[in-house]
Amino acid sequence: MNESEPPSQYADVRVGSATDAKAPVSVAKRSLAARPAHWVALAAVSLSGIVADQLTKAIIVRELELGEAIHLVGPLYLHHVQNSGIAFGLFQNATWAVTILTVVAVVWMVTYFTRAGARHPLLPVALGFLIGGSVSNLVDRFRLGRVTDFIDPQHWPAFNLADVFITVGVLLLLVTIVAVEHRPRLQRG
Repeated sequence: MNESEPPSQYADVRVGSATDAKAPVSVAKRSLAARPAHWVALAAVSLSGIVADQLTKAIIVRELELGEAIHLVGPLYLHHVQNSGIAFGLFQNATWAVTILTVVAVVWMVTYFTRAGARHPLLPVALGFLIGGSVSNLVDRFRLGRVTDFIDPQHWPAFNLADVFITVGVLLLLVTIVAVEHRPRLQRG
């Protein structure tokens, strides 16, 4: 593959080389599509994120009245608030637009994972965090029309575990992309 060609969904796996060590004797194509083990990892991370987020939100709703706060340590409070926007209070009052964009993003992530799930070992974890956090907040939007937030550091808008999972997922995805792009490639001669 020359530098101007877009990457294919198959990795170039060289099986041997000619006597000049430049030309491959045979080339095998390895699919980068997600295999069953990748799907299990993605599902485990996603479902764990959904359960953890929904459980903590249920506890907050049960234990704290809307607007009530409990000081934990330093600037950190548990504060029962509701958010109709996205992470960290952005895009308030745009619930349907946020919901539609989130559904599109989740569909895109699953589609991408179907084709590239074997690209890097962290990919199921990164997309699992992203999908789990996104779906958990979607559950709230469909059920309540808003999201329950409760982690309040006082100097930043309140958020929930789903927002943490989405943020961690984005960071892991960036690490994964950088790792894949900086992986040494065999040069064709």
